[in-house]
Amino acid sequence: MGGGLDECRAAIDLANSGDPRDHHGEPLALAQGRMAEEWVMRLAPHASDALRLAARAHHLRRWELPRSDYPTGRAGYLRWRRAQQQRHARDLATIADDAGLDDSVAARAAEIVSKQGLGSDPEVQTFEDAVSLTFLVTELGPVAARLADDTKAAAIVAKTLTKMSDAGREQAQALAASGRLDDHSHRILTKATATLSAQKGQKAPPR
Repeated sequence: MGGGLDECRAAIDLANSGDPRDHHGEPLALAQGRMAEEWVMRLAPHASDALRLAARAHHLRRWELPRSDYPTGRAGYLRWRRAQQQRHARDLATIADDAGLDDSVAARAAEIVSKQGLGSDPEVQTFEDAVSLTFLVTELGPVAARLADDTKAAAIVAKTLTKMSDAGREQAQALAASGRLDDHSHRILTKATATLSAQKGQKAPPR
């Protein structure tokens, strides 16, 4: 990356360095942004600048809008998630403008962050895979501990796997052998994979 791209990435990192949450001694959102971009480059070595920036900014200042600001239950969660996507896209556009980034790159990055075209846009799918893998590495353990219910945690992971591509799910399976997941997270991922396989088996047409 060059020109306004480097400045934009640096500004994203600076914004995310204010996250009070921690991941192995580093602000969580900062670690997640770097990790998501690394996953993008693993999944798509020739990824566009817009896709890389979107991954870097996928949790941009996320802690400033806590889940507790919205009602409990799935409807409240979906409202919160949508609001976060809109904020990420808006904040990324502001940072990109301040950095002098090309308007077309900035607009495309904002589209990807807001997941416009998920299911039909290959770049948005790669983005979804990358942020899902980042979730598994950085948040599965804390989520499982908070729920204190492996079945519920596995159900959440199964839904995450459902949104991923085959390539993304292959990377998720490789996490087990990589040592990047603790034993508890590993067990939950294994259970979620089995759940997803069973669901697919139930939906398979008769031969």
